[in-house]
Amino acid sequence: MTAVAIQHVSKRFGQVAALDDISLSVAAGELFFLLGPSGCGKSTLLRIIAGLQEASSGRILFNDRDVTHLPTEKRNAVMCFQSYALWPHMSVRDNVGFGLETRGWTRERGRERVDEVLRLVQLERLAERKPNELSGGQQQRVALARALVVNPDCLLLDEPLSNLDAKLRLEMRGEIRRICKSAGFTTIYVTHDQREALSVADRIALLRDGKLAQVGTPEELYRRPTSSFVAQFVGQTNLIPATVIERGQDATRVQTPIGSLLAAVDGELPERIIASIRPEWLRVARPGDASRGNQFEAKVVETTFLGESSEHILLAGDHRLRMLCTPPMFHAPETVTVEVDPRDVVLLKE
Repeated sequence: MTAVAIQHVSKRFGQVAALDDISLSVAAGELFFLLGPSGCGKSTLLRIIAGLQEASSGRILFNDRDVTHLPTEKRNAVMCFQSYALWPHMSVRDNVGFGLETRGWTRERGRERVDEVLRLVQLERLAERKPNELSGGQQQRVALARALVVNPDCLLLDEPLSNLDAKLRLEMRGEIRRICKSAGFTTIYVTHDQREALSVADRIALLRDGKLAQVGTPEELYRRPTSSFVAQFVGQTNLIPATVIERGQDATRVQTPIGSLLAAVDGELPERIIASIRPEWLRVARPGDASRGNQFEAKVVETTFLGESSEHILLAGDHRLRMLCTPPMFHAPETVTVEVDPRDVVLLKE
């Protein structure tokens, strides 16, 4: 397996800095995501790793081998694009085996390897079909099998589920993770879909305007974002202006437009802060329930039924908040007492 090191990589297009001093380490066998909005530089970084573009500065290492200036074919980094680019006149088997033929494999040896990979992606029964006889998800698995069959040092996936409908995307998330982890290849995966990243990745690098915003596990980015940008991009959140009024050893009390709140805090705080509370961390307090530590009164101004949950827009003082209730709250009262655990009040730099 191959570890990938990205060392101080920058890329400029004229006066525009697409990437600005990016340094990352991807462990051997890791499923690593590059996440961010359109134009943040994630696809540019993937193409530099693949050797399809050259960095303006910095280095790319595969294990201890410097591949910065090597052409794509000498890196053995295989890229799977958004468009599956399958040969329409070839069978599934021939599409998957095409890369082996170009590498000089014999037909007998290649057939054994193709059969092995088709079993991995669960397409062995469809080996003789043409691409137009397959569903979108099956075509995606053919494209993935074609990349895996050559035993790449690094597998690069650029928005691989973007051509699928919402239901199929959901189904393929688990399949992509199963296939990549079963194969054991180091995989770097680009997406702008935060749910896709949270549900599939071992770790995530979130980019913004060509710079790293935060790197960590899905749980770390979701539960402990380091900025309001990360908190807003990775899921939904309520951002509330806050001022520190009392600092304790394990917790900090802040004043906000919805009242005084206690927040569990580790480490130093920036000078200017903002409180982040996820909608699902707010709960309607019921008589007899043990307090979660923070309570405030709010008016329910709007309710939306979402099936397994309900979304409620609250007005606390002059501040609007979003609350998510699971199971759904069908008949919300006009005024509610809302509570939130101090551990779920995250203080961020403004």
